[in-house]
Amino acid sequence: MNPMTVCKVCGRIAALALALAMWGAQAQTGESPSATPYRPSVSTPAALSAPGWLEIEAGGLRTGGGGARRDSLPLTLKLAFTPDWGVRLGSEAWVQQTAATGQRQTGGGDSSVVLKRRFAVDDASAFGLELGATLPTAPAGIGSGKSDTSLSGIYSADLGQYHTDLNLGFTRVGQIALGEGRIQTLWAASLSRPLNERWGLVGEFSGTHRAGVPGTSQFLLAASYNFSRALVFDAGVARSTRSNVPDWSAFVGLTWLAVRIF
Repeated sequence: MNPMTVCKVCGRIAALALALAMWGAQAQTGESPSATPYRPSVSTPAALSAPGWLEIEAGGLRTGGGGARRDSLPLTLKLAFTPDWGVRLGSEAWVQQTAATGQRQTGGGDSSVVLKRRFAVDDASAFGLELGATLPTAPAGIGSGKSDTSLSGIYSADLGQYHTDLNLGFTRVGQIALGEGRIQTLWAASLSRPLNERWGLVGEFSGTHRAGVPGTSQFLLAASYNFSRALVFDAGVARSTRSNVPDWSAFVGLTWLAVRIF
């Protein structure tokens, strides 16, 4: 699958979500819940999606650096049982890795499941806790080959017109090489604000650290567009902040509050 095909697939996903959202909007009232996007930033908010509603996040992602490239179609399903408890399932519906030599490998990605708990502080702030596991469902060479487990803490707050999400997570990596640490630390700090009723902007710094493995850090900048209460589009770019690492990524996607389950 070439890049043009990836763009076509993303376009079809967006068109389908748009059509279904417009159809569903006819049955929704002005009091219907709004979508709660977690993408496109690395950090996630303490808030959960609307209880009882299936929320879908999908998009296209291209990353590159050092002559290599990786294209993927990430997909996440979110379901909150209450305002404080929820679960999400994630995977990459399709992945294509192109090495600097030109060799390609294609397949699905690893899958993940995350249990989330929210702890409200007041109307403007909350803490969150996520317990997750990544399952080795990808072919060899695309996925890690072994399961990972993770625990992440979240703090979210409204600061006037701005909103911040701070994440600190620890992952026990299943597949390691000699001399590498087992625990990987991930940190992320985002700041977002609406520009008007439709458009929003988010900036974020994030990075990882694990003993025996080069650390990462990046800056992300993205825009979002609220087509409706149920459908939010996003697009943006990210770039490594390490001068000797030319990694970059570009992405486009959507968050869709699809259907009420209970």
